Amino acid sequence: METGLQGSLLDLCDEPAPGPLGASVRRTMLGHGAWLDIRPGWMAGADVLFDRLRETVPWREERRRMYDRVVDVPRLLCFYGEGEGLPDPALAAARQALDRHYQAELGEPPPVDSLCTAGLCLYRDGRDSVAWHGDRIGRGAREDTVVAILSLGAPRALVLRPRGGGPALRHDIGHGDLLVMGGSCQRTWEHAVPKTARAAGPRISVQFRPRGVR
Repeated sequence: METGLQGSLLDLCDEPAPGPLGASVRRTMLGHGAWLDIRPGWMAGADVLFDRLRETVPWREERRRMYDRVVDVPRLLCFYGEGEGLPDPALAAARQALDRHYQAELGEPPPVDSLCTAGLCLYRDGRDSVAWHGDRIGRGAREDTVVAILSLGAPRALVLRPRGGGPALRHDIGHGDLLVMGGSCQRTWEHAVPKTARAAGPRISVQFRPRGVR
């Protein structure tokens, strides 16, 4: 059963808009050329945006082959490809801000939208999840890249671990937080949103990616 969203008492903005980046972004060097940026509460009005996206995005269920059987994907999905309009102007503004901030690391000159695709996931409750993986389909398998995740709604854990094994890092993100994985992170680290038995409200994850990265 889907749990209702409990809004943040700190987010009282009526019209969603991304905040500044710059010095407000905290970078952690992960090793082997990988890095992780965190910007808490980047999207003002995040709970308003969550409600709008939950109602207007054409969410769909998917089934995928897993070894010898076909299983339900444990979350709802929607994908906006290159050249497609995004479902809310606040997401377009967020992409523009990310393109400006990460232009040098993305390596694609303006006015091209460097982060030109957006994948949206709706985690309805703690039973929805995504397994350990790296975005290594396409360029991410051989090149440094940037994947920016805007998290809306109730916080959920996003965990990262080195591909060869080692301690995991956990970040609870929601209510407009921004998490950006860069450098070799997709090749040398894995990330996941694990299931949880604790009460968990719904969350929307918006993943901005460059051309040719999935």
